[in-house]
Amino acid sequence: MTGRTAEARQEHHDVVVIGGGAAGIAIARGLRRRDTRLDVAIIEPAESHYYQPGWTLVGGGVFDADRTRQPMTAVLPAGVAHYAQAATAIDPDRGIVRLSDGRTLCYRALVVAPGLELDWGAIDGLSGALGAHGVTSNYRFDLAPYTWSLVQNLRRGRALFTQPAMPIKCAGAPQKAMYLACDHWRRRGALQDINVQFHNAGGALFGVGAYIPALMEHVERYGIGLEFHQQLMAVDGPGQRAHFLIHGADGCQREHVEPFDMLHVVPPQRAPALIRNSRLANDAGWLDLHPNTLQHQHYPAIFGAGDVSATPNAKTAAAVRVQAPIVADNVVAYLKGEALSARYQGYGACPLTVSHGRVVLAEFGYGGELMPTLPGWLNDGRRATALAWQLKACAMPAIYWHLMLKGREWGVS
Repeated sequence: MTGRTAEARQEHHDVVVIGGGAAGIAIARGLRRRDTRLDVAIIEPAESHYYQPGWTLVGGGVFDADRTRQPMTAVLPAGVAHYAQAATAIDPDRGIVRLSDGRTLCYRALVVAPGLELDWGAIDGLSGALGAHGVTSNYRFDLAPYTWSLVQNLRRGRALFTQPAMPIKCAGAPQKAMYLACDHWRRRGALQDINVQFHNAGGALFGVGAYIPALMEHVERYGIGLEFHQQLMAVDGPGQRAHFLIHGADGCQREHVEPFDMLHVVPPQRAPALIRNSRLANDAGWLDLHPNTLQHQHYPAIFGAGDVSATPNAKTAAAVRVQAPIVADNVVAYLKGEALSARYQGYGACPLTVSHGRVVLAEFGYGGELMPTLPGWLNDGRRATALAWQLKACAMPAIYWHLMLKGREWGVS
């Protein structure tokens, strides 16, 4: 591209979508379904697309990892331009996005859905310890099989599971890994010889109190030790020591060291630098969206969805499923100069896998309001059911690949 003018390095589209994850692909397809004349582009450098909710089941020995991955080219929507580059900057005043290869994309409307960033480096020693010394995480595709290997091979000792401060994606995943491991050890007769602890930086087992009693039944059944207000600060992999910062009720802090034979870590999470260092972020660094319209609070041409959002909903694929048609509706309305009528009420779902064959299906919206999508006689989300397991293990992957990513829309608005 040497010698080409800046003008020649510009591309123009009606809608530019940043991110080829669940949100970006579903929204791009939704836009094209609403108006085939729309010129839509997706910015996504990754070569593979992942069904991340399946990684917990990989770590529990239910799925093979390859079942959760497809080539990006296989899931991108037809009729949508694809830029296999990273977005490096957004200029909301000029209406452009800069790419890592030097090009700029001009837009009439922008959808920001790059997901979030796993901040492995925030825990001293963790990056170098992962994948060895019993240190693992289901939050990485390549490590979820290692989790299952550790679970299979541990017969006695100490197993620690950690959860960082919110927000994180799939807030139930840290304890899902623990429950599936405990259920395997129980079935094998080894659980009585394994000291299982859940170290949570927060002060509650789950953010919506209605589901805590059902979860506590399994905590007690497995004999899990709950440790709240404990933040993982450092990992000594070779020495198999985890260093926690304990926040006391008196406001004092102290460090505590726990030995382990297995350590499942969930790292702190944050918005990508593209957003957190931009004018699009709120004070906490997340994409500043109106909680109902999902339009940016200060830049009307910009919309967003998924894990990057500052909206106070659970960061789950189920939330994206409901957000995607709302964003598509409102982007089309914006381009036509019409009022934004589609409204998001914060719906999210977390299938809490408490054993092999049983799931507590938590569905809720803003403020913890319960938002069940199935009648109570069919599935009561406040107790573990076999039906919810079938949804999690069998129906949801198929729904994701063959309906959601294909632009089929339904659900709670």
